[in-house]
Amino acid sequence: MSKHAVLLTVLFALIVSLLSVSVVFWEFFKLNKQQYINHIFSKHAIITQIYTQHLQEKSSDIMLDINLAVYNLHIDNTSSIKDLSLHGKLLKRIGFQSVDNELMFNANGFYTQKVVNNIQVIMFEYKKKIYFYIQAPKGSILIQDEQLKPYKYFNVLYTYSTVILIISISFFLILHKLRPLIRLRRKIATLGDGNMNVSFKMHGNDEIASIANELESTKGKISTIMESRTLFLRNIMHELKTPIAKGTIATAMLKTDKQRDRFTSIFGRLESLVNEFALIEEVTSLDDKSEFKEYRLVDMIDGAIDMAMVDKMKVFVDIDASVKMNANYRLYTTAIKNMIDNGMKYSPDEMIYIKMINGELCFDTRGECLSQPLKYYIEPFTKENPSKNSFGLGLYLVDSILKAHGQVLAHEYHNGVNRFIFA
Repeated sequence: MSKHAVLLTVLFALIVSLLSVSVVFWEFFKLNKQQYINHIFSKHAIITQIYTQHLQEKSSDIMLDINLAVYNLHIDNTSSIKDLSLHGKLLKRIGFQSVDNELMFNANGFYTQKVVNNIQVIMFEYKKKIYFYIQAPKGSILIQDEQLKPYKYFNVLYTYSTVILIISISFFLILHKLRPLIRLRRKIATLGDGNMNVSFKMHGNDEIASIANELESTKGKISTIMESRTLFLRNIMHELKTPIAKGTIATAMLKTDKQRDRFTSIFGRLESLVNEFALIEEVTSLDDKSEFKEYRLVDMIDGAIDMAMVDKMKVFVDIDASVKMNANYRLYTTAIKNMIDNGMKYSPDEMIYIKMINGELCFDTRGECLSQPLKYYIEPFTKENPSKNSFGLGLYLVDSILKAHGQVLAHEYHNGVNRFIFA
């Protein structure tokens, strides 16, 4: 998931932005619609006044129609309140009391009396028209407003769609700008796998193009350094082998056995050191995986025993013949050979047991536990016993070979047994 952190962050920001805008517009829509309804509902005051005056004065229906027509209102006799209640949309309802002064007469003469009427006003939307239904104690009436129109969603919807479209286009442009970054990541991964032919060149003046072009320049510098390093190491090792070979030939001409043996040992150690350096150089510059093939593990172990030139009776192998692995045969066999040499050198009984435990190759030898952590011994030119005939490069070389194969070297100690593991 971390590989796509930028993309996921952009998508998350897009979703949050769209949701936030949607919520804001939804609240605005509800508020705007309610304000519109409240605004048009304010017309009920005029309608109520006309109708209550009509009831109070008991004027004719013609006069009522005339008074309503002044405000673009007319009585609807074609619709019923039942139809509006069932099929219309209730917009607002309000109930209030109306106080009227009525002229009364009794035995004492004329007098006025305050009359309180409970009036209810309901506003409906039906077939894209606005209706006011007024219900009073002395009667009810259904009035249609010819001028008022229902609330229209188009303006808010148009604005909302425009904002959403702008946000979406902006984020898609951002994603389009990030596409070169995704390709750049893939190229960097390819370079990490050892393909030095990958090109980072990119046209443009933006930040991603600048980074890509800087990577292309850095790749060229790294290639030059690696070529120089390889050429230097190979030349120096070639130049070292020549005097060693001459020294070995000259040693054979010495008259005394003591001197001959001493110089033979010296030149032999120098030749072994140069060979180990050559192997280390090959491992550290191992970029090409084409030599990695599938081999049976028992065959590589047999090859390592032959390379170590040890007594096969002292190496016990408990490996299923069907176990295979993808490896560079020569390098992986060298790693196993170094483990056999190391076990023979530091084990009191010079016995080594090679087995598979939980899918991992293990080397068991009896002896004392390591006095230092394992990471101390995988450093070059470090060894447990300085008097031993070695350069301290064995475990360092094993660790380097295992890393080239995607493995690590581990160590356990239990009941007097040192166990080295190719994990």
